Amino acid sequence: MKLMAKTRNIGISAHIDSGKTTLTERILYYCGRIHKIEEVRGGGDGATMDHMDLEREKGITITSAATTVMWTGINEEGISHSSGIDKECRINIIDTPGHVDFTVEVERSLRVLDGAILVLCSVAGVQSQSITVDRQMRRYRVPRLAFFNKMDRMGANAWKGLAALRDKLGHNAVLMQIPIGAEENFQGVVDLIYRKAYYFDGDNGEFVRIEDIPANMVDQTEEHRAKLVDAVSEFDDAVMEKYLEGKEVTIDDLHLCVKKGCQSLKLTPVFLGSAFKNKAVQLLLNGVARYLPSPLEAEKPSAKDEHGNKITLEPDKDKPLVCMAFKITDEQFGQLTYTRIYQGTLNKGETIHNTRTKKRVRVGRMVRMHANERANIDEAHAGDIIAMIGVDCASGDTFVGDESISNIACEGIHVADAVIELSVSVKDKNDQAKLAKGLQRFTREDPTFHVYTDEESGETRMAGMGELHLEIYTERLKREYGCSVIVGAPQVNYRETIRREANYDYVHKKQTGGAGQYAGVAGMIKPLTTENKETEDQIFRFNNEIRGGSIPSEFIGSCEKGFNDIMVKGPLAAFPLINVDVYLRDGKYHDVDSSDIAFRTAARQAMRQAIAKADPCLLEPIMKVEVTTPDEFQGPIIGNLSSRRGMIQGSETDAVGEVVIIAQVPLSEMFGYSSDIRSMTTGKATYTMEFSRYMECPLHISEKVMAERKEKLSKDE
Repeated sequence: MKLMAKTRNIGISAHIDSGKTTLTERILYYCGRIHKIEEVRGGGDGATMDHMDLEREKGITITSAATTVMWTGINEEGISHSSGIDKECRINIIDTPGHVDFTVEVERSLRVLDGAILVLCSVAGVQSQSITVDRQMRRYRVPRLAFFNKMDRMGANAWKGLAALRDKLGHNAVLMQIPIGAEENFQGVVDLIYRKAYYFDGDNGEFVRIEDIPANMVDQTEEHRAKLVDAVSEFDDAVMEKYLEGKEVTIDDLHLCVKKGCQSLKLTPVFLGSAFKNKAVQLLLNGVARYLPSPLEAEKPSAKDEHGNKITLEPDKDKPLVCMAFKITDEQFGQLTYTRIYQGTLNKGETIHNTRTKKRVRVGRMVRMHANERANIDEAHAGDIIAMIGVDCASGDTFVGDESISNIACEGIHVADAVIELSVSVKDKNDQAKLAKGLQRFTREDPTFHVYTDEESGETRMAGMGELHLEIYTERLKREYGCSVIVGAPQVNYRETIRREANYDYVHKKQTGGAGQYAGVAGMIKPLTTENKETEDQIFRFNNEIRGGSIPSEFIGSCEKGFNDIMVKGPLAAFPLINVDVYLRDGKYHDVDSSDIAFRTAARQAMRQAIAKADPCLLEPIMKVEVTTPDEFQGPIIGNLSSRRGMIQGSETDAVGEVVIIAQVPLSEMFGYSSDIRSMTTGKATYTMEFSRYMECPLHISEKVMAERKEKLSKDE
């Protein structure tokens, strides 16, 4: 319990290029995990946590990486062991990608973490991926600290960033520090709780110098400290009473209130600094130790049994083991399975039960991870994040130590639909086995990467979250498996849906020899609206409204399966159907000839008939596009986006005079955009793109897509 109380399981997430991996590198250095700082770009060996060659070449994080560090704290005298940090705090860190194409890495990391650092660029403020990451943190109810990075950059503005955090993300955000100096003159921070100025000396900012507040900042400090006290005192009744009575609110009182507010997800403490210039990272680490929850303090996780009943898990090493595999990678010596232990103790050599496969597996080797390095361990307890080697499983599988609870499963992660796909084949037929092996591995590792064989053409097709996503996997096939691959042109994953209600009434009759099939179903279908969805990613809902036994209860499940079968292929262009609400209200059965297969067949035919009458239409994926550009290119960029059927939603000028343009653009119109924007702006503009929603295609686009699809299918035949 003592070790668990000193453990923090945190993630570091941000918009791309906010300095997230640079921050992680400094954390490793100040915690003594590494002894030399490497930069993400610009020579050297590359950042420690970006261990893949592709990550170092491109200067981006592609896969999440885990490590464990020990933090001793910096107190008000600048030495180890700060108030509220019990000698050593063990911090398990997961560094996640910033690029939206790899957002599943963020999803599965946040699913198993107790806290997070949201890194924001103090110049750009809240950006598109900041919004996505924040939404993911809210989904998994993860308490977070905010870190405004790059305070040394031209245009850095903590006050503007604070306003954006409040207005754009809806956070009750409060500054824990104010900056000393601005932009290139940024020197350090004033801590509002301790009323001290902190400076960071040495080649790598490793020496913390603490002085009195500069005379010209005393009034400003008191003003912002008063705002801090006012904002946080509401999280503890005793402190609030002190505050209202005009009594002194102590340093310990403030720490307590900030901790309570943060862990209840009602407060976001904001820290300032410059990771690249080695300033104020140590104080952020203090914040992690003081305010983010330990496994004992975090909201208790839960699992569900086969009936959907919720079972609360206890962070107790003496309880029966429950753990979850949240990430897998295949390696030379077997599968590496990243695992969060929620309850109990896991021992090397122990046999555990996979609750999905119902198979027993032996844990031959366990390790703690440091990027791609590992240290062997013999046991791990509730609250730990470790990796098992050689355990065959899938991402999201639940393991238990006691077979009596093998009917439970931890909640899985949200997996977004793939929006783009392309064909993949090999130049040399001898590479076919390598291709199959690589694709199988990537599918196991990444829930957003899909591989299937097109029934009509026989082509192998890869589907994923964006062009970069598939480009990375194509490159990995070449490098890691030696495959000389040929890829086809990217294609959009369209969807189909219905626009109105339609009734169905169908009876299936079939007589073959002595045995027959008989089943009747009746009801209606209608569009599944957002307000009727049980989860945000639900695309099909089945409503059983049978009364009086017109269909026996044992056949209801077969009806649901039959309706759902038709969702795979729509009537217009054989794209998957989404957002269909099915109501089963009546039916017919025969004591002898009715069966599961008869009702499943009847439901399929009824669904086909109903969809044809429900005014089906084609949907296209719409992307949220955010372009950052010098002002002189604003006009051409807006014109270009408009020519791509883009809807401009707004633009604003940031602190350094660059314009941020936000638009909604169909994915089909965005191919080749990276070349166009480079050409238009001589390489001075950047953009990000993420899936927003599906929207009905204009008639002329629908007709074109359906004609092309029909031609393709006919050729394949």
